[in-house]
Amino acid sequence: MPVYTAITKLDDQRRGEVLSEALEDLEPAPYGTGVFEIEDGSGLYEVTAYFEEAPDAVALDLLAASHGAGHFLVSEVPDEDWVAKVRRELAPVEAGRFFVYGSHDADRVPEGRIPLLIEAAMAFGTGHHGTTLGCLKALDAQATAGAMPARIVDIGCGTAVLAMAAAKVWPEARVMASDIDVVAVEVAEANLAANGMAGQVECLEAAGFEHESLEAAAPFDLVFANILKGPLVALAPEMASKVAPGGRVILSGILNEQADAVETVYVANGFARAGRESHGEWTTLDMQRG
Repeated sequence: MPVYTAITKLDDQRRGEVLSEALEDLEPAPYGTGVFEIEDGSGLYEVTAYFEEAPDAVALDLLAASHGAGHFLVSEVPDEDWVAKVRRELAPVEAGRFFVYGSHDADRVPEGRIPLLIEAAMAFGTGHHGTTLGCLKALDAQATAGAMPARIVDIGCGTAVLAMAAAKVWPEARVMASDIDVVAVEVAEANLAANGMAGQVECLEAAGFEHESLEAAAPFDLVFANILKGPLVALAPEMASKVAPGGRVILSGILNEQADAVETVYVANGFARAGRESHGEWTTLDMQRG
């Protein structure tokens, strides 16, 4: 069955969400839509709709114009087994003591490494992206230095690969993982089960720290936040109130050119740099609360 995508861009998230909702009234209607921030520092948002038959190009462009968006680019997606393709192309990732792999590479796990299984069908946040890789390396560096955090949370957890890594290194710690997307929470729980870790990480649907369980567990000794510059900056004051004195935050989802600005905001909120490393176009910050 062919799949068609229709993609446009605009500079306002709220207008993008309104446009995404309006797309659902088209005939033929899309079977899915989404609004995503483009991670290039441009401040633009991409609105995407997926169709099972060719959409009405005129209707799309009328909608785009009425919402201040650009021309929709319509493409037919080749009929392909995408999971099989991902399995072929996603090689295992080594990050310090961690080895992130798919089940198709289970026979390649080296001795002496901490294995983290992430299935190809759940490939976002696997460690192949520079942001996740940077967080895993920062975690590894803290563990090597003898850190022993007792309360850990992964904000915007995605696959929960960071929460799982922390729970493997510090099995006595209370580890929590939250995401604003309920599907991500379900993926996190599925990955925990696949790694034989069901129940070792508390998975919650929450925006930032806005959950009674997170409020009750604070202050945290270690926080991961692999999200984007905007949410990281907005979270800085709350991060200061939710992290214990001497606690650490590992921040990523930051383009290299954004790192100084993010670090400055966290310094202003009582944190000092403990580590900073770039992988490709992405920077990971390790900040310690005073």
